[in-house]
Amino acid sequence: MISIYQLKPRFQALLRPRVVQLHARGVTANQVTVFAAVVSVLLGLFLAFQANHPWLFLLVPVWMFARMALNAIDGMLAREFGQQSRLGAYLNELCDVVADAALYLPFAALFGVATGWVILVVLLATISEYAGVLGLMVGATRRYDGPMGKSDRAFCFGVLGLAAAIGVPAFLLNLLLIVVAVLLVVTIYNRVHRGLVEAAALTPTE
Repeated sequence: MISIYQLKPRFQALLRPRVVQLHARGVTANQVTVFAAVVSVLLGLFLAFQANHPWLFLLVPVWMFARMALNAIDGMLAREFGQQSRLGAYLNELCDVVADAALYLPFAALFGVATGWVILVVLLATISEYAGVLGLMVGATRRYDGPMGKSDRAFCFGVLGLAAAIGVPAFLLNLLLIVVAVLLVVTIYNRVHRGLVEAAALTPTE
């Protein structure tokens, strides 16, 4: 199954001139990472308290796109300008999980949306990222397998935000949440399975 993550190289190419400008101004990868997380949390809190105004959820797709750009930018700053660090690795993983939860949970406050499905998606999203990181522990690479990686979730919740803003019935929002949850289970399986396969292939045999 194709993941939006596979489009990342083309997206990065479009952003590269801006990344060069940011580096020239002294902006660091860690600053971009933290900034994206802080704005995500603030937006999540704002939407949670304004859920009686569904049209405000139109901010979700707008910010999701901007956040995808910022996530690409922080990675490019780190790799291409020698800013990779152990702290940066921690921030990159932890800030993404926190930001995702902050942006997903407000949907539970929308009238008619099943709180249980929203919470399940948040839990499965967190587990999927943990499964990806665990690849490093077993001797494989950090796994980004889909079909419901970070970029795919950003797209789906952008669609959910747009749908909520234009008044799509709640049962359809719940249906999309169910689809996301199922695809997250598949993603977790793929990351564990392919991580094990990769690790086995890299293990020297006598």
